[in-house]
Amino acid sequence: MASILSAHEIGEGLPILIIHGWEMTGKVEELDFEPIFNKIPGLRRIYVDLPGMGTTPANNINNLDDIYHHLVQFIDSRLAGSRFLLIGSSCGAYLARAISQKYANQIDGLLLRVPLIEPKNSMRDLDPFNPLVTNEQLMSNLSTEDKTLLGNILVQAPAYVEALKAKYDAVLRPAMENADNQMLDPIRADPDRYRLSDELIDGSAKFFAPALIVCGRQDEVVGYRDSLRLLELYPRSTYAVLDRGVHGLPVDETGLFEALVRDWVTRVHEWRGCTDR
Repeated sequence: MASILSAHEIGEGLPILIIHGWEMTGKVEELDFEPIFNKIPGLRRIYVDLPGMGTTPANNINNLDDIYHHLVQFIDSRLAGSRFLLIGSSCGAYLARAISQKYANQIDGLLLRVPLIEPKNSMRDLDPFNPLVTNEQLMSNLSTEDKTLLGNILVQAPAYVEALKAKYDAVLRPAMENADNQMLDPIRADPDRYRLSDELIDGSAKFFAPALIVCGRQDEVVGYRDSLRLLELYPRSTYAVLDRGVHGLPVDETGLFEALVRDWVTRVHEWRGCTDR
């Protein structure tokens, strides 16, 4: 299977492969990570588009295993045995866990943002939605289109809503509108197809390089409690559950997220410089 994945590279130095979530694109990841990485020298960021998303054609994918194999072909072609870092968001984090197992000897750091743990919706440990801040006047003044687009709004404050809408307009809505849903929807609707095979992801395999796991306390999509089991698998992990954190975090507060990512990069450099590991 020849790799046909599109990718956008920024910067030079240590490669970081960044895998977006379901129906998203590399541009979604760029929006959140570039304000951080463009201030850190020596990093070559590789924002990939998965099949049927962004500028990569679906190429008749049938399940997540197919997407995984496209990623493997991409890594073998683009990175050619070099050491690299790995980032995944949501479903991209699920894929990243499998990739980190295959390339454990090449990957010096792993970042999982709002990681998908349970592919089957009914198996996810989720809390019911309750807004943290309510503002009936603000909500009543939203257009019907905005209410449909934004869905449940966790923090009903003008600055939060403005930031959320800006993110949807800039990257989220274009990504969803551009996704090949004719090919993707049947995969997402079938728990057997929206799951990696056991031979590709080992639920007990440990990863010893520095890891960062960032979850949203109010994440309605994947929650956070299912990801607690990852702590035993990643002995060098920082695990953070962010208050005001939804599945699309960060929204309006980026400072803590940036601090966590910067700390991860620092720990990675220490790990890479350690001769006894």
